[in-house]
Amino acid sequence: MANRAKHLVFLGCGLFCAATSVFAIAGAPSAAEGPQNSPPAPAASSPNFPVASGARLAGDAKQTRFILDLDRKIEFRAFPLADPYRVVVDIPQVDFQLAAGTGSAGRGLVKAFRYGLVMPGGSRIVFDLTGPVKIANSYVLDAANGQPPRLVLDFEEVDRTSFVQSLAPASRPESKPAISESTTATIPAVTSAALPPVAATDARPLIVIDPGHGGIDNGTQSGDQTEKNLVLGFGLALRDRIEKSGKYRVVMTRSDDTFIPLNDRVKIARSQSAALFVSIHADALPRREGDAQGATIYTVSDKASDAEAERLAEAENKADAIGGVNLTDEPTEVADILIDLAQRETKTFSNRFARLLMDEMKTTVRMHKHPLKSAGFRVLKAPDVPSVLVEIGYVSNKGDLEHLVSESWRNKAVGSMVQAIDTFFAKRLATAGSAK
Repeated sequence: MANRAKHLVFLGCGLFCAATSVFAIAGAPSAAEGPQNSPPAPAASSPNFPVASGARLAGDAKQTRFILDLDRKIEFRAFPLADPYRVVVDIPQVDFQLAAGTGSAGRGLVKAFRYGLVMPGGSRIVFDLTGPVKIANSYVLDAANGQPPRLVLDFEEVDRTSFVQSLAPASRPESKPAISESTTATIPAVTSAALPPVAATDARPLIVIDPGHGGIDNGTQSGDQTEKNLVLGFGLALRDRIEKSGKYRVVMTRSDDTFIPLNDRVKIARSQSAALFVSIHADALPRREGDAQGATIYTVSDKASDAEAERLAEAENKADAIGGVNLTDEPTEVADILIDLAQRETKTFSNRFARLLMDEMKTTVRMHKHPLKSAGFRVLKAPDVPSVLVEIGYVSNKGDLEHLVSESWRNKAVGSMVQAIDTFFAKRLATAGSAK
């Protein structure tokens, strides 16, 4: 794992080691950078973090410039990635106060860019490129002449060979073995020491609630409603209701807007010896694919139960790449073997809980026409933790979206989930008792 991560970034309290920078902060700025706005005062809610108040692209398909307005100078590191072509910029944690939709429209060499928290203390900007580029210049300007400090990157078109040569050796496509070791970012390992301590005498079942996406990864989106925020609110409400019963212990994979790699979500469940893992998501369909509505419950499988399940699993399994670095831990060949070796009992319990959850939810919320499905979700592949992924609705469906933002609907859905959890553990304990 260490060899795979040598060329990537470790963000520690927003400080970076200049000696390891892939691109030096060098070059003189051009005079024409387009209109700029004075930065607003730092947000009262996060006075310790730099504020980004504006971002824009300029240029054409030969040369493209990115400009980020800040309230103070920051350090940064930028590096390219291939297949697909991307440039990643790691910076200290920043309070992004950008206009809605910023980054969704590209220009010149940049198809689009996204930004957000990638871990506590560190933010990231990821540029999706139209083709191979080089970073001709990258620097941070001081505030001057009424203009704020600015982070500037200049991209220039290059050929594939030049681009590959600019990559760190371990990132070059031709250097990867046939069954490749995927690139892994240097993100603090998830250990039980980093999680809430649990009394050794506490025999209550532990449930892990996993709100999908977070940080730089918005998930699906409709208007100003993002999946990451909708499912976080739902997950926190579910946690509070479960804890109120006093029957179970609960751990959240994330309780704020933080990016958590898929594998670390699974590690949290396994390191805590969880008795149940529930991942919460909200799907969306592209307009050209029609409309769909209702909640769906997924369990893991080697093969998807239908085309829609396969599409969704493929999209969700790429979530780590949205953070700019592909964090897939195993090639497909190895993942398939791990699935084959997974405990049959775990799959049985996962399927049993899924059916119980469907029976409870259908009495209170609208369900998809095919509410039980299976697919190869990486986040469900813990071999010793019963796991389900619940798509609580479609943000692309007007009716579902109205439900997803409704506190009344959420309370009903959470209530049905808690009832299913109670039934699941009551039956599991009864089965365990009769087997003795």
